Amino acid sequence: MKKLFLTLTMLATMNFAQAQQESPLYPNGVPNAKQVPNTQKSVTDANGILRISEVTVPTLTVYPANPAKANGTAVIIFPGGGYTILAASHEGSDVAKVLNDMGVTAFVLKYRLPNDNAQIDKTIAPLQDAQQAIRSVRKDAIKYGINPNKIGIMGFSAGGHLAATTGTHFDKQVGELASEISVRPDFMILGYPVITFKEFGHAGSREKLVGKNPDQALIDEYSNELHVTKETPPTFLVHAGDDMAVPVKNSLVFYEALQKNGVLAELVIYPKGGHGFGLNNKTTKEKWMDNVKNWMDSLGLLTK
Repeated sequence: MKKLFLTLTMLATMNFAQAQQESPLYPNGVPNAKQVPNTQKSVTDANGILRISEVTVPTLTVYPANPAKANGTAVIIFPGGGYTILAASHEGSDVAKVLNDMGVTAFVLKYRLPNDNAQIDKTIAPLQDAQQAIRSVRKDAIKYGINPNKIGIMGFSAGGHLAATTGTHFDKQVGELASEISVRPDFMILGYPVITFKEFGHAGSREKLVGKNPDQALIDEYSNELHVTKETPPTFLVHAGDDMAVPVKNSLVFYEALQKNGVLAELVIYPKGGHGFGLNNKTTKEKWMDNVKNWMDSLGLLTK
């Protein structure tokens, strides 16, 4: 009997692990797109990081929660990469698996990277994809076994900028697919995020999204600390004080704006760790996802 139980457990685990499925974000054709060949490239670098570039056809990959722990919460993950590549493993699939172990169904969004040759208006393409991902997950909540009021987003670096933009611009649905389905995330988790396009932001991400010489209105539009309101979702932020790529001031100004507007927020700052550490800041024994778990639990997100 014990052997039979173990065999059934192994089969269930195998089926669970194989359930990941990548689907086109726009089954009926990508909006705001020019007719160009799909030249997407995927390369694993010397550090074992999967880097996806030249994304023109966005997809959404679902990582179902462990059935024994499923609590109805979902998180859509936006990997970082300066709006130039997507760091799809350590800021994507690896994170999804940790969330699965919390009972959370995770989705990794392969969003379009801004490209004048591939998009009619590159400045809105990533946000279009982020909003469509929320629409899709919320619309199919029953299919995924999730609560449509427990859908959060998580972004790293430039993906953190996309997440912060999504969480502060949900009242302005972009593109022709706007609908009555809310695109407001219920919570946000931001890892060393680019928040602003002002002088202490990240010049590379800014140039890729809005060009070399954007007008002030466009800079302000994508400086998300300026768009926080009392309706902004509860937010968790993590950053390293010695981040030389995306200064910690990005998280500080966003946290300050959240506090000013009475939005529930938690900010974890490590003295060291640099940029792009993913799940593991090697300068500390602490796992910051444990803080995320406690924070989510405090919001009632880890109970059915």
